[in-house]
Amino acid sequence: MSLTSAALKPEPAPIVACTISRDVQNFDLLIEDMEAELGETWGDLSFREALAFFAQPDSAALEFVAIALDSEDEAEMALVSEIIRTAKEKRIKVILVAEDVGPMALHQLLRLGADDFCPYPLPEGALREAIERLRAPAPAPVLAAAHVESGVRLRIGDNRDGVVLPVHGLAGGVGASTFAVNLAWELALVGRSAATAKGKDKAAEKGPRVCLIDLDFQFGSTSTYLDLPRRDAVYELLSSTATMDAESFMAALLTYNERLHVLTAPADILPLDIVTPDDVTALIAMARSQFDFVVIDMPTTIVAWTETVLNAAQVYFAMLQLDMRSAQNTLRIVRALKAEELPVEKLRYVLNRAPRFTDLAGKARVKRMAESLDIKIELQLPDGGREVAQADDHGLPLAETAAKNPLRKEIQKLAQSLHALTQAEAASAA
Repeated sequence: MSLTSAALKPEPAPIVACTISRDVQNFDLLIEDMEAELGETWGDLSFREALAFFAQPDSAALEFVAIALDSEDEAEMALVSEIIRTAKEKRIKVILVAEDVGPMALHQLLRLGADDFCPYPLPEGALREAIERLRAPAPAPVLAAAHVESGVRLRIGDNRDGVVLPVHGLAGGVGASTFAVNLAWELALVGRSAATAKGKDKAAEKGPRVCLIDLDFQFGSTSTYLDLPRRDAVYELLSSTATMDAESFMAALLTYNERLHVLTAPADILPLDIVTPDDVTALIAMARSQFDFVVIDMPTTIVAWTETVLNAAQVYFAMLQLDMRSAQNTLRIVRALKAEELPVEKLRYVLNRAPRFTDLAGKARVKRMAESLDIKIELQLPDGGREVAQADDHGLPLAETAAKNPLRKEIQKLAQSLHALTQAEAASAA
């Protein structure tokens, strides 16, 4: 009788997931969601128990672990990092569930290979969606060639070898972000305006593909100037550039008016050194492979990866205006670049709010400034007046709100000349 009872008694279901935390009772919503998704097929481990369990044969059955952290756990980052490394060696997926954990700590853990991230308190369905993403089959590799038969270029995986155009304000408030946003939009309009007006979609598609990247992780304003939301996907992309592919990169971008693709600044203020030069190299390389022009809005601060952007750029726009602080900062950056033997010749100086044609005294000041700094100011942009601030506040490019503004006309001319130059170089190389 006892043998029959033993035979009829069902074996306990194998454990396929575990929570790992200092005290799982601090994450009651996580407990509820784990029970809702997995029933009785999950367990709980402390940080130190997790490492011991990974060494046992039973750990091979684990599908994923959910590591729950709060601000008190930042002192245990070394131990948590070791847990993630061991889990990845065992091919166990990792979901981070974090509450009030600093961005640098999260960045470090995501770079170690954590597969997904959920904020705590958990939003409705967040854990379910994370589990579904972990269980989803890996996407098929994207072909990196064009369809020769149809002549249609692939949107993802198409190596365009785009032109990199960073914009760097040499002082705060010189209008670098406004210039970057409007330059990117004017480049996106080149060759498309007339075709679009006539409703010819095929002709409209002949225009260049343009990407605007905001690398000012603290106070970047491209999203404000184009009325675009700041998304968590940007932080996730910056935290995992080692595993970035064309699909994940394109998924992090937002589109303005179906023409301009934008990688906004992250939603939260982050340290500028949250990315390394290698991260920025990978980001620019991916953007160049997908777009004809890559406009980068740089932070005013010089950081470790400024050199990386400078080396990748074809032209590096240095924005200044006619005042003493711009002159002093220009002198500083030129000295710094020459001291490090960096390509200072890539800098193209852009004077914003330049004197009018009839302002002879102002033009004389510009000439003296250029001579004293031993630079050539190649582009002088007029003062666009109130219309510029109004366009920025409304989240619209000047072409949308003040098409006849003198500043807009100068940026439009620059975009057209840049496009014509690249077309001419492409024709001569063919």
